[in-house]
Amino acid sequence: MRPTLYGSKHAVSAGHYLASAAAFSILEAGGNAIDAGCCAGIALAVLHPDEVNFAGVAPIMIRTGAGKVVTIAGLGYWPKAFPQDLFMREYNGTQPYGVLRTVVPAAPDAWITALRDFGTMSFGDVAAAAIRFAKEGFGVGEFLANEFAKHEEDYRRWPSNAKLFQPEGRAVRLNERFVQTDLAATMQYMVDAERAAASKGRDAGLAAARDAFYTGDIAARIAEHQKEEGGYLTFEDLANYHARYEEPVVTRWRDFQVITCGPWCQGPLLAQALLMVERAGLGDLKHNEPAYIHLITEILKGAFADREYHYGDPLFVDVGLERLLSAAHIEKRVGSIDRNAAMPDMPPNLYHNSEPPTPATVPSERDPDTSYLCVVDRWGNAFSATPSDASWRAPVVPGLGIVPSGRGTQSRPDPNHPSGVAPGKRPRLTPNPAILLRDDGSVMPFGAPGGDSQVQAMLQVVLNAFHFGMDIQEAIDAPRVISMSFPNSFAPYNHYPGQLGIEGRFPARTHDALIGLGHKLEEFPAYSRRLASVEAVLYEPSTGFFRSGADPRQPAYAIAI
Repeated sequence: MRPTLYGSKHAVSAGHYLASAAAFSILEAGGNAIDAGCCAGIALAVLHPDEVNFAGVAPIMIRTGAGKVVTIAGLGYWPKAFPQDLFMREYNGTQPYGVLRTVVPAAPDAWITALRDFGTMSFGDVAAAAIRFAKEGFGVGEFLANEFAKHEEDYRRWPSNAKLFQPEGRAVRLNERFVQTDLAATMQYMVDAERAAASKGRDAGLAAARDAFYTGDIAARIAEHQKEEGGYLTFEDLANYHARYEEPVVTRWRDFQVITCGPWCQGPLLAQALLMVERAGLGDLKHNEPAYIHLITEILKGAFADREYHYGDPLFVDVGLERLLSAAHIEKRVGSIDRNAAMPDMPPNLYHNSEPPTPATVPSERDPDTSYLCVVDRWGNAFSATPSDASWRAPVVPGLGIVPSGRGTQSRPDPNHPSGVAPGKRPRLTPNPAILLRDDGSVMPFGAPGGDSQVQAMLQVVLNAFHFGMDIQEAIDAPRVISMSFPNSFAPYNHYPGQLGIEGRFPARTHDALIGLGHKLEEFPAYSRRLASVEAVLYEPSTGFFRSGADPRQPAYAIAI
């Protein structure tokens, strides 16, 4: 649908075209990939208010031109006073909408941490575009208009949400201007604090911007509002929060290093799936033929089963990631695959007896929220980030224009689950930025929104590009499938044994063959956001070119020069 974009100076790809344009302006002004990435990430919180919140999550991965790789776990923890048994005791194992899902907002601290340690610009520099988009407004496109309409009743749950998202008493519509005055003022308050401290140096200014959110009037208002709504997030939770640097997970696949975040998110799932693909062998399988789709689907069932049984905050849970990525474990998982018949559900836990998850009886739902952005600059720095958090699960804080992170929706209500809720514990996050490093020096930051579809789409794009030889945009555009044969990461954690989502560009014979193998098909539109939205920038030193692609499944765009 689109061409791969080539450049020889720098490139960016983000989930909204205005975010890409803002980041590109930073690069052209002399900023590096970290400056530009933070600019795009903050802008996405304005441009994708249905999917990203300024007070949400922002997992970040950085690879410097000198070769250093870091991950910033831009993910908050459950309030320290949160009763661990609350959902089981009072809500019958469910999570109600509202402030009870709130964890500490992580994104502002994560962006500022990245800027402080690896960027060159001020918070005011990189937030300027977002503030302008929020204050002056921007034109609502088809994707956002549809999301506003879909959640029209959800926004009416709270007066503050209705005031912001339905200023005319209805959902904001296509081609109308959407303005977020309070959010603009919140970000400007942080910029003003930074400027007041600027005489003490750049780091002092960044610290002042951070403190304006976490220890100043913004934090006090958030805590006050939480108390008014019956929540548990306190001023102390905010003041004591700092985004953690976490060790990246580095896995060898062919002539690549696959770099993901740790099992506090679902990132290592990508590495495991690639290892399983290699162990199973693709042989002479043709792209998207039934035998190939079947094999990839069965591999994903095994990898997602391990996520379900083992992943959680590694500060609280012994995940056993080294064992899950070991040759012996990969062999066991691949050995359970029947090339001629689909597993009726995800496979069992290989190490402990576990109760099988309960199948869902309701139709499958779209995985909500999240966007993505990536940048590579002229100095070889690469930035990959997956900001997130929806605005319709909990109330907007009046006067601030933000919804403190509702990412608690990805913790299980049962504290005994590896990703179960606990005070001070982080939910198991779906957003998972990644970077590929090739032995020839090539670097590719990439990622996607889409909940449980993220890794599945990322896997298919990697294989499209580096096994089947497609160019980046072609690899992104190609039709996809997604397995749903495991519990969904979002409350109410619905589980659809054997179900396979498939985009509408596959021929009838492929459908018939997959059904014959035992898959239950759910057909989606030809280009469906349900199957994620992958963005990528590939820099190849052998050619000197940046190749950039963006997914047409949402208003994502790439720019390269």
